[in-house]
Amino acid sequence: MKKKLIRDTKTHFEQLFQKEPEYIFLSPGRINIIGEHVDYNDGFVLPAAINKYICFAISPSKNSECAIIAKDLSEVAKFDLNDTIKPVETMWLNYILGVISQLKDKKLPLKGFNLVFSSSIPMGSGLSSSAALECGMAYALNKMYHLDLTKEEIALIGQKSEHTFVGVNCGIMDQFASVFGKKDKVIQLDCNTLEHKYYRANFKNYSLLLLDSNVKHTHLTSGYNDRRQEVELGLSIIKKHFPEVKTFRDCTEEMVVQLKEQLGETVYKRCHFVVNEIQRVHSAVAALQDSNFKQLGKLMSLTHKGLSEEYEVSCEEIDFLIHTVQFEKSVLGARMMGGGFGGCSINLVEKGSEKELIERISRLYKNKFNIELKAYKVKISKGTSQYKNHHARIQ
Repeated sequence: MKKKLIRDTKTHFEQLFQKEPEYIFLSPGRINIIGEHVDYNDGFVLPAAINKYICFAISPSKNSECAIIAKDLSEVAKFDLNDTIKPVETMWLNYILGVISQLKDKKLPLKGFNLVFSSSIPMGSGLSSSAALECGMAYALNKMYHLDLTKEEIALIGQKSEHTFVGVNCGIMDQFASVFGKKDKVIQLDCNTLEHKYYRANFKNYSLLLLDSNVKHTHLTSGYNDRRQEVELGLSIIKKHFPEVKTFRDCTEEMVVQLKEQLGETVYKRCHFVVNEIQRVHSAVAALQDSNFKQLGKLMSLTHKGLSEEYEVSCEEIDFLIHTVQFEKSVLGARMMGGGFGGCSINLVEKGSEKELIERISRLYKNKFNIELKAYKVKISKGTSQYKNHHARIQ
């Protein structure tokens, strides 16, 4: 799959520009084992990069002109670095322009380039193709033009691009996981300080299976920004009553319960979820270290219950997928993953059971919603990197 993606992207570049690309970069999507919607709530998250990528075939151009070809969409964008870089109507392009705008603001020695990119990350499924696009772009320009950016700076540039050019006030997790990922390791990330630890994720007799609902409800952005306002309001009320609380991680479930009336029903539910989810991440790390996969699965399922009933970012289709696999002996746990209102569920399943499980769930899902289910088995892979031996023939 990876080799085919590289070969196809490289060939497309050669056809358009009549020569080989000088560089090839791979930027992965990510999963999050647990710790959903806490990256912007001062929590810890447990993401990992996966073996689904955006491939960038790129060469410097002779001047300040840039040509970008989105192979999968058959779309082309051209612009000059000397012009003012501002958001445009083409959404995918804004992720890239947001990165370039920041590099220009930093007065870094940028030059033009020709780029073809193509992706094996399913779009809109909660695997963060946007972070892979932003961080892959920043990483490629950093390597090509020796900009001396650190990995952390690349992740932060990706995040800011989304804030400023796309209008999604995302946390840092997606970009961080895409850049910092390591093979067979999950990252426990403190979203406040960016301190992080790697933990071995050897799932032994189990594998991670993503079931893609193939739906994306349009209120993702508005729903996401609403949740942020609700939890900010909640935290300000909690701080008034408990001055020792600086962030949600200082907050206990008892405090939230005590303030149920002052918070009001909706804000109470949001805060109750966040405080418990922060705790679940610590429990999940302990379960991983002990190879206690049953416990990990149980925590994942508890997270989904919270996301669906308290944070209210799930949807009928995802709830159906989670509910249906609960009755499968081969499934240890499952939950919605990503921003919500569609996308994928992440399932911890017994190795060897995947094919039969996919067939059965697909049939039930199709009967219920008349939608084709997509399924992806994923492995934990390394973060954004340069693919070095692309000048050798890729078989």
